[in-house]
Formats: sequence, C-alpha cells, structure tokens
Amino acid sequence: MTSPASAAPARRWWILATVSLTQLLVVLDGTIVNVALPSAQIDLGLSDTARQWVVTAYALAFGAFLLLGGRIADFWGRRRTFVLGLVLFGAASAWGGLAHSGAELLVARGVQGVAAALMAPAALAIMTVTFPHGRERNTAFAIFGAVAGAGSAVGLLLGGVLTEFLSWRWCLLVNVPFVVAGVVAALLLLTESRAEGDRRYDVLGAVTVSTGLAALVYGLTLAEESWTSAATLGMLALGLLLLAAFVLVESRSNHPLLPLRVVRHRARAAAFLLQAIAGAVMIGAMLYLTFHLQIVLGLSPLQAGLGSLPITGGIMVTVPFATRMLNQIGPRRQLILGPLISALGLAYLSLITVDGGYWTQVFPGVLVMGVGMGFTFVPLQNLSLLGVAPHDAGAAAATANASNQVGGSVGLAVMTALYVGVTANADDPASAQATVDGYSAVFLATAGILVAAAVVAAALIGKDAMKDVAASEQAPLLHVG
Repeated sequence: MTSPASAAPARRWWILATVSLTQLLVVLDGTIVNVALPSAQIDLGLSDTARQWVVTAYALAFGAFLLLGGRIADFWGRRRTFVLGLVLFGAASAWGGLAHSGAELLVARGVQGVAAALMAPAALAIMTVTFPHGRERNTAFAIFGAVAGAGSAVGLLLGGVLTEFLSWRWCLLVNVPFVVAGVVAALLLLTESRAEGDRRYDVLGAVTVSTGLAALVYGLTLAEESWTSAATLGMLALGLLLLAAFVLVESRSNHPLLPLRVVRHRARAAAFLLQAIAGAVMIGAMLYLTFHLQIVLGLSPLQAGLGSLPITGGIMVTVPFATRMLNQIGPRRQLILGPLISALGLAYLSLITVDGGYWTQVFPGVLVMGVGMGFTFVPLQNLSLLGVAPHDAGAAAATANASNQVGGSVGLAVMTALYVGVTANADDPASAQATVDGYSAVFLATAGILVAAAVVAAALIGKDAMKDVAASEQAPLLHVG
C-alpha cells in the first residue's frame, strides 16, 4: 500500500478537503451551541451554571482525552481512528439533538468531545504524513489552519441560522450528514498509517493528565463563587498536582503518552502555548460576544450569528497574504503581529456601552480581531507539527489540539469567574450596566492575554524557527499498511 505522501497530487488535495471538513466540525462544535444556549436553557430548564457546561463539557472532554486519542491514532491506525471518531461524533450529535433533559445534553456533549479527541489528532497526523515538506505543506497547513480558525465564527453564524429558522436542536443534528460524507470520503481516499515500535499504552499517563485537567477546570468553575473557598483551592491544587505527576510519569515511561521530546523544542513549545491562548480567546471572548449581541443589543439568534461574521471575513481575507508572508518572513513575525492586531480589536470591543450600536462599537473590533487571528492561525499549526518524527505525529497533533481546547476550557472558566466578579461587585448586579461592565472586562482581559502571546512568540521563537525545528529531529521510516 502506498504512503500518503506518495499519493497522486489530486488525491492529496482531496485528502486535505476531507480532513479540513472534519476539523471544521470539531472547531465549529465548540461554538455552534453558543447562540442556541438561551433557547436550550429555557427548553431544558438549565441553570446558568449548567448553561456554561454545555460549552465546557465538550471542550474539557476534548482536551482531556486528546493525548490518548493521539496515541491511539499512532498505534491503532490513523485512518481507522479517524473513521471511528467520526462515527462516534455523529452518534453523540444525534443524541444531544434529541435530548429530553439537561443531563442528557451535557453527557452527549462530553461524548462528542471524546469523539473529537479521536478525530482531531488523527486528522492532523494524516496531514503531517500526506504533506511532509515543501511549499505544498505550507499551503496545505495554511488552508487547514484557516478552516480551524474560521470554524469558531462559522459556528456562531450557523448556530444563529439553525436556531432562528429550525430549532436549537439542529445545531447538533446538522453534524450527522457531514459525518456521513466524511466517513465515505475517508474510506475511499485514505490509506492506513501507523507508528513503528512499541505500541503499549501509557495508562497511568492517561489517568493523571485527564483527571488533572478535569480537576483544574472544575476548580476554576468553582472560582465563580469564591476563589478562596476550600473546594476551589482543593480542586485547583489537585489539578496542578496531577499534572505535575503526569510530567514525572512521562519522563520515566518507556512508552509515554506524550514523549517529552515533542514539547522540548522552544519554538514548538511556544506554538503549543500560543494554541492555548488562541483557544482561550476564541472560546471565551466569542461566547461573551454572543451574549452581548443577544442580551444587550437585543439581536435575534440569526442576527447575532451574522454579527460575528466579520471575524470569519477577517480571517479568510487575511489568509492568502499571511500564507505568502510565511514563506517570506517566517512564523516569528507573524506570531507577534497577529496577536497584537487581535488584541487591538478586543481592546476596542471593551469600550462597549449599554446604549451603543453594533456598527460603531462591535463591528470594527470583531473585524480587526479576525484579521489578527488570520495572521496567527496560518503559521501556528505548521510550527506545532514541523519536524516531528512520523511515529510521534499523533502525539504532537494531539498536543496542539489539546492546547487549544484546554486553553478554551480554562479561559472560559477564568473569564466567567471574572464576569461574575465584576457584576457581583456592581451597585446593581442585575442592571444592564453591570452586565456590560462584565463583558467589557472579559474583552479587555483577552486583549491582555494576546499581548502576552506576542511576548511569548518574540521570546521563544527564533528568526529561523522553521529551519531550526525541521533540523531538530531525525525522522524514522513510517509504517504504512
């Protein structure tokens, strides 16, 4: 059986289309329910805390199981894992769309996250072995990154359309036909590939990282009520302790879930950190943008979805320029420029007022934010995976996706705690002014996080990062078949 990299050029681009569609589903599902949350909350009788967990359950399960999903893809087979993840994702989407209670919806969202944890690293590993090097790789990863970057905003728009004209349930049911198309394309186009060598699973590593991340995010959720309570501090401490134990386990394991060589290179480690920051911004800021559009500006779900469209437009317009710039100036300058541009857009959004309008107070900010994210997403996926040995492709892809999703989970929990704190300390916590002040604080905080991201890029990513990472590892032969 032939290697994915040796497939006919036309077939390689069809493979790109298939895995990009899957990545769109994975990212889109992180935000498509945002616009639908007010309707789903009323229909299923969800509390405000449970409402947040409709988003968090997906992102947390996704991030917590990604490393294990990456290793399953490496050892069991990337094509096989990709198809299994798609089927499970479609089944969970149907379950969530037909849910009769809030508990059912939350569990279905968690199962969706587990399925995405199988699909996403397999898809990115397939990309890595299909486009191993050269200009084609840069173009392919630029397209893949743009799809991933635009997915959050597309999710808001599609969620608005479906909620407005059908029902919030279709925000989940819509996945099913796309899953069917993805499975058919995968069976026709993809060849099997897997890693050579020891294929034992790191069970202790999987347990420590999954429970550690869950404890950390749950602790941050408890911080909405009090940062100093025993429950909050206990869960945060447990989460950090388990994550530290995970690093210790990985350093001593003969078959680690996350080989530390994957994150040891400075530029690649910076890319993973920037993935986490991008996840925090896209999930946290986008959720509160949706709330502002519907609750304060009084827009319908469809109008709120359309109101987020400039982010997608900014990303898509920027991608061609960012792709050409990547070949000319490298990733370092783009990963400094992109976050700073997005930070400027979010800082503008933080100036919202109770009686302000969309076109003057929201549109300029979201458009500028989208442009900055376009410059950020194009080099990010490429830098995260460049130079990774083929037998570590699944683990590296999982780390990149896990960074994004865990960043989103942690970011949403922190932003929610910040919002609750600001509104609770207002003279009238139930007033529109208190609500707007809370949203403004979230936007300003995410702007600050993006400035920190630019500093990280400047400090850790060298001028010749692409060449440096590519030369940092010897790539053993990939087993295919």
